[in-house]
Amino acid sequence: MTYMLLIVEPRGQRQTRSPDEGKAVYERMVQFGADLQSRGVLKGVQSLASDSAATRVAMRAGKRTFVDGPFSEAKEMIGGFFLLDCATKDEAIAIAAQCPALEWATVEVRETGPCFM
Repeated sequence: MTYMLLIVEPRGQRQTRSPDEGKAVYERMVQFGADLQSRGVLKGVQSLASDSAATRVAMRAGKRTFVDGPFSEAKEMIGGFFLLDCATKDEAIAIAAQCPALEWATVEVRETGPCFM
């Protein structure tokens, strides 16, 4: 079964770290991903840039809207993800419980599946 670990972090948190602190945090996440890959459960991983340069695209009443970030109403942002191949949800949760990001973010475990369910 495929699960996604979403790294949900407070907006603006990255700016509170020095460049060296940011690189150290990033290296820990890279090592975590390498460990998952060596265990054969990692299908994909990516860090996401800040949402300050993001654009939201929506369609309401037949009209497209485009909103550039940062998004003032958002207190958190998705900072990255790990896509996993796990036998069970419990396995995915156990992996999430080992993620270094737990020290500064929330790790949300989501099973992939059709959006109509």
